[in-house]
Amino acid sequence: MGGADAVRPYIDAAHAEHPSLVDETHCMDALFGVTNIPQVTWIDEDGMIVRPPEQGSPAPQPNDDPFAQVSFEFMRRGHPDEQWYGDRIRDWVEKGADSEWALSPDEVVAQSHPRSPDVSRAAAHFALAQHLWRSEGFSDATLHHFAEAHTLQPDNITYKRQAYSAFSYGKRPDERARFFQSPKEGEEDLWPFVSDFNADMAALRGPDWFTRGSDP
Repeated sequence: MGGADAVRPYIDAAHAEHPSLVDETHCMDALFGVTNIPQVTWIDEDGMIVRPPEQGSPAPQPNDDPFAQVSFEFMRRGHPDEQWYGDRIRDWVEKGADSEWALSPDEVVAQSHPRSPDVSRAAAHFALAQHLWRSEGFSDATLHHFAEAHTLQPDNITYKRQAYSAFSYGKRPDERARFFQSPKEGEEDLWPFVSDFNADMAALRGPDWFTRGSDP
């Protein structure tokens, strides 16, 4: 939601040699069924989906950011090889449709999750919340539509994390604040959401998710 300026420092730091598209309104998330980050969708040269959205991450790169290291460890849990996901992509690039990781159209459909009318309603509420956030900040109406989106599609962590980040950045406009997705100690009463990132992850992965590292 922060647009290209919010992610430009990270793209520059990665020395990306490919175009980086920034979907400010999460339109592609809704169309492809993305519910968290990082998730990856494989699309071949003919524009066909070869793998629907799934959890995937590159190998960690050396850096001094403990948050990034925890994120990489969380993404590779259960896989002792840091290159496990990158190796799958490299195999597909080399072998194309003959790769064991490339799915047929029927397999893609079978692995795609059906979406209910509530999911469509959640996307509409999220769009309204973004519009109001850009025009009037975190008003009661903005929070109402964020809450409706979170209630209608509770497993969509992307919707929640964007709301958490926008709120934290609004209170403390520095880059690190974008990653503050839970209330700070002593400020729980000021947190306007019914949940937060740590609570969401505990519900999905168990209460010790943050300290468990790469354990399955």
